[in-house]
Amino acid sequence: MTIYKTISLGLQGGGTYGAFGWGVLDRLLQEEWLELDAISGTSAGAINAVVLADGYAHGGGRAGARRALDRFWRTLGQTAILSPLQRTPLDHMAGGFTMEHSPAYQPLEMAGALAGPVFETPVTLNPLRNFLSATVNFARVRECEELELFITATNVRTGTGKLWERKELDVQKVLASACLPTVFAAVEVDGETYWDGSYVANPPLAPLIERGTARDLVIVQNNPIARQELPRNMADISNRANEIAFNISFVREISALQHLHGVPDELRGAGAALDPVRLHLITGNDRLSEYKISAKFNAELGFLQLLHDLGVQTAETWLREHAQHLGLRSTLDPMPVYFPDRL
Repeated sequence: MTIYKTISLGLQGGGTYGAFGWGVLDRLLQEEWLELDAISGTSAGAINAVVLADGYAHGGGRAGARRALDRFWRTLGQTAILSPLQRTPLDHMAGGFTMEHSPAYQPLEMAGALAGPVFETPVTLNPLRNFLSATVNFARVRECEELELFITATNVRTGTGKLWERKELDVQKVLASACLPTVFAAVEVDGETYWDGSYVANPPLAPLIERGTARDLVIVQNNPIARQELPRNMADISNRANEIAFNISFVREISALQHLHGVPDELRGAGAALDPVRLHLITGNDRLSEYKISAKFNAELGFLQLLHDLGVQTAETWLREHAQHLGLRSTLDPMPVYFPDRL
């Protein structure tokens, strides 16, 4: 007799490292005994969440979700051929899928810094808008009643997080969740401006506890905490600063869940459940940290496929080692979270 186990998923952001999350989801969706309750995501994790829901809706189920994710990431890789952000011969020689010698890489970071927290103009137009509009059916996402979705963004004015649920989601809100302020102009939603949600939650775990039914939370980690190499130019410094900032919220929320059996006070609503949750971590950071910092902007199909395959392999290993513990105990290893430099 098949024993079904229910989980909720927290999907981290991390630029094109989100393709690692694609691979993890691709593998998990193959397990019929593994039922999904709710998904939260930030930035690239939010994109993976809405793409999955688009495919899952209206009877598409697991197979539909896998096809939607595959179609999204492969289309991104094919579209990247036309992007000015391309690796140079020097980048190919340097390895690590770096983009640091690309003529478009440094100006890309500078353009957002010069634009600042302003509304979008033809000059600061976010190219993700048209791509997401063309590849994701947000009406289907909002109608995907089989799953609950939560994505977050950071309010520029107040410095606090803004959480949106599945029934509210549209392209503008996903753009807000994925808005790196050093690259894109802030995104306006209902009169407020927003930056990347990873500053406040990467990914948001509180709503999975408050509003979901699953007590097993599986976090897909693809935002490196530790790196061996120091950033060598202004664009890499900016990207590394973002990585560090994005991980502060993650480490803090994990700590609250592990040691306080809850979430930080400002993230917890009045009706938040304090029942102990079981935490699980599928992380690719030991391998992802080997790539250059600028690789997060590399959308070459070959690189995306490599990241996908790494995600599949990592999820396969995790299932083999930890699937039997779902519903029984936490399996999260604190070392990659609190002491990544010791690995």
